[in-house]
Amino acid sequence: MSTALSELQNATVGACVGVIEVLVLQPFNYAKNMLQQGQPIKVGPEMYRGVLSNAVNMGGCTMIQFAVGGSLKGLVGEPGKPLTKSQEMSAGLGAGIVSAAWGTPLELIMIQQQRKGGSTPATIKNIISGGHYARGFMGCAIREGLWCVGYMSIPPIVRRELRAAKPDVFDSDDKARIPASLLGGFFACYLTQPVDTIKTCMQGDVERKTYTTFTKTASTISSEVGFTGFYRGATFRYGRMVCAVFMMDKLASVIGPALYPHAFK
Repeated sequence: MSTALSELQNATVGACVGVIEVLVLQPFNYAKNMLQQGQPIKVGPEMYRGVLSNAVNMGGCTMIQFAVGGSLKGLVGEPGKPLTKSQEMSAGLGAGIVSAAWGTPLELIMIQQQRKGGSTPATIKNIISGGHYARGFMGCAIREGLWCVGYMSIPPIVRRELRAAKPDVFDSDDKARIPASLLGGFFACYLTQPVDTIKTCMQGDVERKTYTTFTKTASTISSEVGFTGFYRGATFRYGRMVCAVFMMDKLASVIGPALYPHAFK
């Protein structure tokens, strides 16, 4: 998200970035979701089950995050001055929480398809008829808020600090982007993994046979598996997030100027 672009322009860049990221990294997401629910991983076309709803989800979520984040940066920042670390993080956190309203039902569709198969229309019909469309919202809101801090706020902060502290080593944004992505991905993954596991289990069990409310799902996971149960699938999620943070940071810096060159003169 850029303060040089309007909300609509940031939204357009965000949608492009989100869809590209999903199409490339969907197998990581599938493997993570299966492990979180204690299900076997199948290597094959199953890995792309639910990719349409996930592409719409990530395209829409990233669009909202870029638009809201760009607006918040404009509100909290002062014209002509770089944002402080707290301003960067506040903008990312707020953008992520807002986007959860879009992402929750779409992730529910994807997880139901990954778990049970079936077509997208049939899955949507089952979710709506059962009144499940908001299931997992709390976990999604917490996760998206912190995820946005991880990919929107931390990378630019780290890049600036590295380039200022070690200009001979990090003489370009691309060089500084690698450690920034590793740190942003680590933050976004391991801090949010427990709530993401709770959300995934809830959305995989819409019938509420094992997992009911947010707090009771957390209690069930803890009693059945222990603390490590909250980190099932974390390796795949971290791998995806490091790649995603790097891709999204890089793509945003390329797609924005490509679509709207006049804004970056």
